[in-house]
Amino acid sequence: MSAATPIPETDQPDHLIEQVRAAAADHRRLRIRGGGSKDFLAGEADAVGVAPLSTQDWRGILSHEPSELVITARAGTPLAELEAALAAHGQCLPFEPPHFGAGATVGGMVAAGLAGPARASVGGVRDYVLGARLVNGRGELLTFGGQVMKNVAGYDVSRALAGSWGLLGIVAEVSLKVLPTAPAEATLHFPLGQRDALELLHQWGGQPLPLNASCWVRDTTQPGEPELLFVRLRGAIAAVEAACERMQREAGGTRMDNAQAGPDWVDAGEQRLPFFTQAPSAGHGLWRLSLPQTSAPLLPAWPQLIEWHGAQRWLWAPLSAADEIRAAVRSAGGHAQLFRAPAAGAGGVRRFDVPEPAVATIMRHLREAFDPHGVFVGPDLF
Repeated sequence: MSAATPIPETDQPDHLIEQVRAAAADHRRLRIRGGGSKDFLAGEADAVGVAPLSTQDWRGILSHEPSELVITARAGTPLAELEAALAAHGQCLPFEPPHFGAGATVGGMVAAGLAGPARASVGGVRDYVLGARLVNGRGELLTFGGQVMKNVAGYDVSRALAGSWGLLGIVAEVSLKVLPTAPAEATLHFPLGQRDALELLHQWGGQPLPLNASCWVRDTTQPGEPELLFVRLRGAIAAVEAACERMQREAGGTRMDNAQAGPDWVDAGEQRLPFFTQAPSAGHGLWRLSLPQTSAPLLPAWPQLIEWHGAQRWLWAPLSAADEIRAAVRSAGGHAQLFRAPAAGAGGVRRFDVPEPAVATIMRHLREAFDPHGVFVGPDLF
């Protein structure tokens, strides 16, 4: 485990520390909340006996070293503010974290651990976390990692915070690796059914092509609509142009105007495409299936959208199909999550899959180490 060291007395989030210490002493529970854009996944914000702990006033970009490709910000910093600061220097968060609302914060981005269309090609949130300052369940302020890549010996706690949903503590501050914006980008689309699209993606995945993102979708959840595969290329100008020519020569397809394709990719990550906004029935939930990229088509009875070259699949299905969905996904080596429940609620269906016993044990031990009094409340992960 990477060593934790005390933080100097300056620049400490004293108001957050005091709230945690008071809650631990009084046996109260807290739910960490940034901008609230992911409340639909984090659980009920007003659960009985649980008080909100807001990080919104602990904000600000503390440092940005463009030449070192590192930026450090506090938890409550608006994600849009951080992305604008990077864009001004021709840089970006390559994993394209979804905002899901105007209030998205940097701390919430790390705690949720969600990534956008480019995830399969560039990595996820945890791959870009260099270091973090954490307020644990005892009200202690600790630091892990740093601001360079080779800064950890042993278990990297700072990266374990990505996707922890606030169960380990408050991500008070985080240092992130960033990358220059790609000099060239192109989007191609192909009229293909799901099976043919997956086979083509698997074929291209074994070739030296600058594949950055993919999305197979039927424009709406209604049958009879066209089925299309969209592929985004990013990289050097020569590499992108050569790849476009090769892929169109091999599979046909049409190149889109970047002015049209760019907003469409943003809408895919933010779940604003018609597929996401037009549920086939009021009783259907949106399921997120995480699978090996080479998995064959699954559960064809329900509308789907496929990203990450086959590794992430979105499915509209009723809650009554939970066991069938999870069994099919488990048999393929993946897991399923009820990402958006119907308006009537989850109806007792678990939002997250139960992890394997060994993984659950590790998660439980981590949580006990960082929050021994059970102060922090979040999703039911295990």
